[in-house]
Amino acid sequence: MKTAFASAANNTGTEMKQTRIYLDNAATTPLDKEVLEAMLPYMTDHFGNPSSIYSYGRETRLAIENARKTAAKILGVKPANIFFTSGGTESNNTAIAASVRDLKCDHIITSPIEHHAVLHTVEHYAAYNKIEHSFVKLDEHGHVDPVDLENQLSALQTSGKKVLVSLMHANNEIGVLLDIKKVGALCKAHGAVFHSDCVQTVGHYPMDLSSVDVQFISAAGHKFHGPKGIGILYVSDDVEIKPFIFGGGQERNMRAGTENVYGIVGFAKALEISVRDHEKDSAYIRSLKAYMKQSLTDSIEGVSFNCTDNALYTVLSVCFQRNERSGFLLMNLDINNICVSGGSACSSGADAGSHVMKALNKTDQHVTIRFSFSKYNTKEEIDRVVEQLVDII
Repeated sequence: MKTAFASAANNTGTEMKQTRIYLDNAATTPLDKEVLEAMLPYMTDHFGNPSSIYSYGRETRLAIENARKTAAKILGVKPANIFFTSGGTESNNTAIAASVRDLKCDHIITSPIEHHAVLHTVEHYAAYNKIEHSFVKLDEHGHVDPVDLENQLSALQTSGKKVLVSLMHANNEIGVLLDIKKVGALCKAHGAVFHSDCVQTVGHYPMDLSSVDVQFISAAGHKFHGPKGIGILYVSDDVEIKPFIFGGGQERNMRAGTENVYGIVGFAKALEISVRDHEKDSAYIRSLKAYMKQSLTDSIEGVSFNCTDNALYTVLSVCFQRNERSGFLLMNLDINNICVSGGSACSSGADAGSHVMKALNKTDQHVTIRFSFSKYNTKEEIDRVVEQLVDII
């Protein structure tokens, strides 16, 4: 009886795995098999504490430093500029905290469509440290208004304020891209510190940080087929910050705590693969996005799309006309084993809805669904999703 039950459970699990469609890769991506293979030795044989001086420790210490060199080379910076963290949220928090505490920034410019890891951190320092903050103007598609940003920077510089600008490279809900070179140049011209949340772009675009005037960038491994629980904070040579976790001497005395060795190895391997396969994978993903956009346009009346120009190629944000049936889209898609989201995975359980859609005034007449793609998705999956959407709506 026990064996039969176990067999039935395994069959059900296999069936669900075969039929489930995952189109929420902006939330997290499946682990690449090559990445897992690179990580496994550091889960088994090479288990030493990197701070130990004997051979087991030296092996894992070498793996960490080799991973740091790999990440630094790919991003066009020095290994000393790379600090391993637990992910994008910690990196964002740290960059903002260091800017306030160590760089003496007393005004923060951000946007209303940033990830909550930035917005809530800014709100915290505004409430408890009396740090002033302001939002840069956005156009109807979510693009930053560079004229407004420059005007704010100029006025704040004249008033003697030390400014932090925190703007994400690509929005995680609608995919709108920021011209980080242009923003970096504006910040430099006005003596401002620039932090960019690059969680959705590191691992998806070639990036040479040596050509960008940016003091901090954040990245997370699980957004490009690496493991969860590992990220980086890039800190430029232009700034000097104090330790952000106290204790031992890990991460060159900046972030105490025994390192996530296999996560670090996995991060570097995933980044390496993303660069190696970028041309092939990005072209394929772009074709999937274009195919789905056209299929939806042909099949569903009144469908529209957020940020179709200068947008993240992995994300398609779709607006469906609000009615009795479309109001339950997410639930009905889930019932049909289709995994998508209405916005950020970090807030999808909240009743408040998407703060991004609210900021762009698109919550009243539309239901917005984010479809996000990876190299593992297929056109056949998209056909099935469109068929289900037609049936539901």
